[in-house]
Amino acid sequence: MTDRFIRLRPADRDLRLDLLRGAGLWMVFLDHVPGLAISSLTLRNFGFSDAAELFVFISGYLVGFIHAPIVRSGHFLSTLKRLWMRAGQLYVAHILLFLLFTAQVARTARRFDNPMYKDEFNIHAFLSDPDILIGHALTLRYRPVNLDILPLYIVLILASPFIVSGLLRRPLLTMLGSFALYVLARWYNWNLPSYPEGKSWYFNPFCWQLLFVFGAWCGMGRLASRFPIVWSKTGLTLAAAWLLFSLVIVLSWQAPTLEALLVPEWMAGALYPIDKTNLDMLRLTHFLALAVLTSFFIPRHLKALNSAWCYPIILCGRHSLAIFCYSILLSFSTHWLLTQYGGGVLQQLIVCAGGILLLVAAAWLLERVSRIPDLSADESRP
Repeated sequence: MTDRFIRLRPADRDLRLDLLRGAGLWMVFLDHVPGLAISSLTLRNFGFSDAAELFVFISGYLVGFIHAPIVRSGHFLSTLKRLWMRAGQLYVAHILLFLLFTAQVARTARRFDNPMYKDEFNIHAFLSDPDILIGHALTLRYRPVNLDILPLYIVLILASPFIVSGLLRRPLLTMLGSFALYVLARWYNWNLPSYPEGKSWYFNPFCWQLLFVFGAWCGMGRLASRFPIVWSKTGLTLAAAWLLFSLVIVLSWQAPTLEALLVPEWMAGALYPIDKTNLDMLRLTHFLALAVLTSFFIPRHLKALNSAWCYPIILCGRHSLAIFCYSILLSFSTHWLLTQYGGGVLQQLIVCAGGILLLVAAAWLLERVSRIPDLSADESRP
């Protein structure tokens, strides 16, 4: 049975996914430091989407790529067990991160006598009423700033065995159902409740599931086999044009005069607001255009992916969950360092470079640990 499952797994690892996740993690670290000049170089400053779409799509892609062959072979319960155990790991990681992050912010606010940190990162209510807020935290209703993405993953991973099964049995109907849920959630404002009363999740799972399901569908090879026109000259031209349009719009936000010239009132009414919570279609289509061009210009077996330059980024992407949690803690440490001891451009560059080096070092350590052989099973044999 074990040998059969091994044969069902993908033969080789797609380094592009690790590279993109690693780059996304670096961007998350930089984007989560308020007022950082170098964060102007991250994805969100060049188009409508950002690293959030990247992570959700890749997560769905890997679910379809890895687990579709297992479900297809008749082992749905095995996939259910694996993915629900993964959701449990994500939940534990989220709670531990919540506790560490809350303690980090509270300790810093007390140590430097600066209550701004508690309000800025939304932990003031928790410190005031921990007995009430801990229950909301355990049920994912209460989350400090920057801790919204893991609850979304938990919900999506819990649903993913049924998503994969649906995509295998009725792919068209499943995709249509996903899109219908997206439309209905936006139309009727469906979302999960959050704390305080009247608030809802920052990442609406009823909307973001569309990108996850589409990623799983792509991971199963459906898009490449059924719609090769996506990578045709016409498809690539349309994708490039949309990216260029979004770049012009986003750059115009830096200059009000330029925005008034490039974005007339009728266009502004159609474009704004660009809703991240409910995965605005502008964000979704921008990411898809970016994915089309990236997959075309970075082929799977590109030699540069094995270069020393890419290795630190790929290493971070390979251990994405641990590095993400670490990056959240590091981003706050970077913020208070710059706040307390000066935030000039040079200081920002030094501190941020140090933070990225720490992320790479943590990923390297995790990689080394993962390669240590487990001899306990062999030693227990007679």
